[in-house]
Amino acid sequence: MYGAMREDLRAGLAEIREAGLYKAERVLGSPQAARVNVTGESVLNFCANNYLGLADHPVLVKAAHEALDRWGFGMASVRFICGTQELHKQLESRLSEFLGTEDTILYSSCFDANGGLFETLLGDQDVVISDELNHASIIDGVRLCKAKRQRYRNRDMADLERILQESKDARYRLIATDGVFSMDGYLAPLDQICELAERYDALVMVDDSHAVGFTGPTGRGTPELFGVTDKVDVVTGTLGKALGGASGGYVSGRAEIVEMLRQRSRPYLFSNSLAPSITGAALAALDLLSSSGELLERLRANTELFRRRMTEEGFDLLPGEHPIIPVMIGDAAKAGRMADLLLEQGIYVIGFSYPVVPHGKARIRTQMSAAHSLDDVNRAVDAFVAARSKMDG
Repeated sequence: MYGAMREDLRAGLAEIREAGLYKAERVLGSPQAARVNVTGESVLNFCANNYLGLADHPVLVKAAHEALDRWGFGMASVRFICGTQELHKQLESRLSEFLGTEDTILYSSCFDANGGLFETLLGDQDVVISDELNHASIIDGVRLCKAKRQRYRNRDMADLERILQESKDARYRLIATDGVFSMDGYLAPLDQICELAERYDALVMVDDSHAVGFTGPTGRGTPELFGVTDKVDVVTGTLGKALGGASGGYVSGRAEIVEMLRQRSRPYLFSNSLAPSITGAALAALDLLSSSGELLERLRANTELFRRRMTEEGFDLLPGEHPIIPVMIGDAAKAGRMADLLLEQGIYVIGFSYPVVPHGKARIRTQMSAAHSLDDVNRAVDAFVAARSKMDG
């Protein structure tokens, strides 16, 4: 039987390659950092989610070692059987304190957190109203539940209000949105979303994976930035980006919601607990953020410099202030070619094209990090200019 499937798979893979959409994986020969080793060369890394530069931070590495020594390598169990350590409860408490929420529950990833959220809370009498550009994990999580599904145009509050009016007969309505849309760096207008939710008696859920740790005055994410921390009912997020970059996710919010997730959420009930080393390092990351604003200031300075210089050089950037800075190219082949030329210049970036982004909207998504120096940022801009010159020549 597999012979027929194999031929279909080979044909499908050939189509992906011919369309220029094949995703090759570059192998790093070094820790994740501002500078990494790719194919034997040391290059500046401008495409990781390592926003605060904590992926190889010595304080986190030390904390992970200490957790390994004291708490062991793995849990070999799920939480409700014998997979809960003091470390897990400490991290949940610290995340709740940091985010300004009532309670928090840990997952092995934010994908699992979103996958286990909706089906636990919502039934066929309810409606989920989801932004059209939400992350795949929200889309998949919503598909798993029995609630009716509605989509509103990206950040379009008139369209959201229309759906809220049309769904007035539902038992519960939950508005689901990314805090930051990762392909564009755009922020969801949470103040307006929460105002509509109050007006139409709806709940609000935010996936803040690309914001927690560095967005808002003290890095507590988009609810803090828009002043709606007390109005958002559910926040999901990851430990795999700004907060250390390893793995792990969480749901944080109303106490009763979190308690029900502990009882019914399938990815939580049937997945091993987060490894002690990751849990210990995440606690250290929160301590770093709470004790110093230096990392946030450095990230913001790097972001401002890159945006200003690239604009001065005539590149087409999507507007905003987020450290995700898409450089718009348009043509998929040109985006791939520019990424290759930049790698030759010692700058590691990736071109994004359809189906990750719409047809004709190919881009190089650059991402700033607090681990970059201002010289690193200037080098990246100079490399973009040189690569463009080669392409035009």
